[in-house]
Amino acid sequence: MTTFTDRYFTMTETEAVEYAKTLSIFPEDSTITCEEIGDGNLNYVFRLVDPQTTQSIIIKQAGPVARISDEFKVSPDRNRIEHDILKIQGELVPEYVPEVYHYDPIMNCTVMEDLSDYTILRKAFLHKQTFPLLSDHLSTFLVQTLLLTSDLVLNHKDKKEQVKAFINPELCEITEDLVYTEPFYDCPRNEVFSETLPYVQEEFWGDEQLALETAKLKFQFLTKAQSLIHGDFHTGSIFVTENQTKVIDAEFAFYGPAGYDIGNIIANLIFAYVNGEQTIEDPIERESYTSYVLTTIREIIDQFKEKFTYAFYDQVTERVAEYPGFLEYYLEELLTDTAAVVGLELARRVIGLAPVEDLTSITNPTKRAAAEIACLKAAKVFILNRQDFFNGEDFTRVISEYA
Repeated sequence: MTTFTDRYFTMTETEAVEYAKTLSIFPEDSTITCEEIGDGNLNYVFRLVDPQTTQSIIIKQAGPVARISDEFKVSPDRNRIEHDILKIQGELVPEYVPEVYHYDPIMNCTVMEDLSDYTILRKAFLHKQTFPLLSDHLSTFLVQTLLLTSDLVLNHKDKKEQVKAFINPELCEITEDLVYTEPFYDCPRNEVFSETLPYVQEEFWGDEQLALETAKLKFQFLTKAQSLIHGDFHTGSIFVTENQTKVIDAEFAFYGPAGYDIGNIIANLIFAYVNGEQTIEDPIERESYTSYVLTTIREIIDQFKEKFTYAFYDQVTERVAEYPGFLEYYLEELLTDTAAVVGLELARRVIGLAPVEDLTSITNPTKRAAAEIACLKAAKVFILNRQDFFNGEDFTRVISEYA
């Protein structure tokens, strides 16, 4: 019998079954099946099912190195960070996160609700599915998690304690390298599609102004402890049904610029848009799908502003934030940060180490290059002109022009 109480080790499927039986979640006589289903870059994810009752759970375990590359040595403590942010999000937006059943600091794993009835949003978009409630759900999630964990609402001493609790140096370093640094020079770790490479060499690695602006943005990311952010808020971290949305995979969480989460999801919606532009042959179907994506982007930005404004007047406790003009200043700065992150994410997924399936699944090389170069052209506008974005239409105008 395996012992799980004295030392950490990476579990196999058989050991995950043994582990589940120690938790009193399943009936004692259950014949539990287990499958490791993790397809991400970092963790091991086990789905365990009791075939007799159909009861199921997920065990997510943090390994000692990133699965994307063993160059990244990452602390398994990230599982504790993910558990802690899920606990906070479960209080702020319980309808948008999975239920957590158990956390184990020795085995560095979290046991949580199985979302197998849901679909990963990126996969759904690759099949051109649409979700009319998505913008409402995501804008609410963003407002509640970003505003209510900020100095606008929290007691400042309590917030500083949270900043300490969510120090996340290893995973922040991955973001600092892969998002803010490596895409903007000829880094050996970059993975650039051959037909896109000449554009990258000329327009990105040769652009000194762009490099300077990304340096400014990197130091903002390093120093701006604004809100408790998800830190990896893309379409692969969102599960959906027709009427429900769940956000997962928050192990990158830390206190950083609030615009990082908003910009991340907007950029990944742009990937869905360019995929639709390049892969849907029927012009009517293409127009219908891409219009839906643009509408979703516009609504997320505009609904975020509207809901943030309402929550600001209802929830803010900081006295100086009540001065006339402060709300407008705060939102303008937040949207400037959002636009910058849209550009950074667009660039890093084309140039850097972790590409997205929205682009790599485009089988026609010419069309893939067209999609990637469109993303890169838009990326430069978002980064260099980031102060020019105030509403959803400002974002979609750039996408329509370049993508």
